Amino acid sequence: MELAIVGLGRMGGNMARRLVQRGHRVVGYSRTKATVDEHVPFGIVPAYTPEEVVNALTPPRVVWFMYPAGEPTETAIFQFAPLLQQGDIVVNGANSYYKDSIRYAERLAVRGIHFADVGVSGGVWGLENGYGLMVGGDPAIVAQLEPLLRDLAPAPDKGWVHVGPVGAGHYAKMIHNGIEYAIMQAYAEGFELLKRKTEFQIDIAAVAEAWRYGTVIRSWLLDLIAGFLKEDPELHGIAPYVADSGEGRWTAHEAIDLGSPAPLITLALHERFRSQDERGFQYRFLAQLRRAFGGHAVKKLEP
Repeated sequence: MELAIVGLGRMGGNMARRLVQRGHRVVGYSRTKATVDEHVPFGIVPAYTPEEVVNALTPPRVVWFMYPAGEPTETAIFQFAPLLQQGDIVVNGANSYYKDSIRYAERLAVRGIHFADVGVSGGVWGLENGYGLMVGGDPAIVAQLEPLLRDLAPAPDKGWVHVGPVGAGHYAKMIHNGIEYAIMQAYAEGFELLKRKTEFQIDIAAVAEAWRYGTVIRSWLLDLIAGFLKEDPELHGIAPYVADSGEGRWTAHEAIDLGSPAPLITLALHERFRSQDERGFQYRFLAQLRRAFGGHAVKKLEP
């Protein structure tokens, strides 16, 4: 097949390279000329304007967007929309809120442009290992995209799924990321308990490596943990700040809307919020309140 990938960042660029390696013709576009040029040696057909992207493809076109979710993706899609024709397909591969993807599809349908939303998992390892893909869209449109999905996935028949209509792909990816929050939090808490038991002098890197085999908690995340702990078990130079991309928040909101308990995912999200509070006001507040009612000592900040 041929397609354009709009947005050649860490994910989009590697996806383009993987598709080229498997024989597809990929037109690459990004917001800067330098980013496009970086990918030319990997076989990407360069395009430096939206018009060049559209003109480089034979109708019906497939234009796959890999910009950050929210305003960057929405702006890009509707910058291209007037240049596309009836029957063309827009694929949104960003970590978009599923309701945004439904809205994009409705706006594009007025122009006769088809839409699919694809939740993409795999990070920087996807080029080598393949990507997990959760697809939302009309079955006929997904069928047209299937050669791309099969080659992006870890295997043609594994790692990708047509979840349902438009919006379902990003809904599944949202829940995927919410689960990811909780799993990551559990690993972090467990390894801190191992590290704090100082009288045992536990080699947490060795434990992580051993747990990779035969245990019920082995996983790809544990493989990554073992790798970075082997390099630096003290995690020198890493600030205790954990960002949240938005998908955890959306998952928590969805749990409330559906009345479906999701305490672990929600708590993992709140722990990320806690790490982002550089002022630590809640903890200073609690310390002062303990002193107020019980006369407990408080620890003063270093000047």
